[in-house]
Amino acid sequence: MATIAYYTEEGLKKLKDELHHLKTVDRKMIIKAIADARDKGDLSENAEYDAAKNDQGLLEIKIAKMEEIVANARIVDASKIDITKVSILTTVKIKNLKNNMEMKYTIVAENEADLKAGKISIDSPIGKGLVGKAVGDKVEVTVPAGIIPFQIMEITI
Repeated sequence: MATIAYYTEEGLKKLKDELHHLKTVDRKMIIKAIADARDKGDLSENAEYDAAKNDQGLLEIKIAKMEEIVANARIVDASKIDITKVSILTTVKIKNLKNNMEMKYTIVAENEADLKAGKISIDSPIGKGLVGKAVGDKVEVTVPAGIIPFQIMEITI
């Protein structure tokens, strides 16, 4: 069964652009590599041909996976997001109760996560720990470094 994932318009466009590039640019490059290798003679001992055919197989698997992701993607309408609780596309300001540091993250789909840009995946340990919580709630999140207690300070779009 396919998994439905939620994206911003920008995130889905990026995914579709990448899929288009794989189909129109990368696929043509591999077809040319196969043709060039075929022109070099005996295919039974042609490592270039074997490598190009292997690359083609891997590319087709990647394209099929991305097509499934795009087919099951849904765009989240920011105007319908309830900011009383943490959910996808909300920006949440949290305080680490161990060191009193405050951080701000936007909860996004796995493919849109970018820690440098302050976007964390809804499927990450912190993302999972925060979803469904409200301002003032305290949560303990298990991360590779141990258990970190957070308090939710603010939820915005």
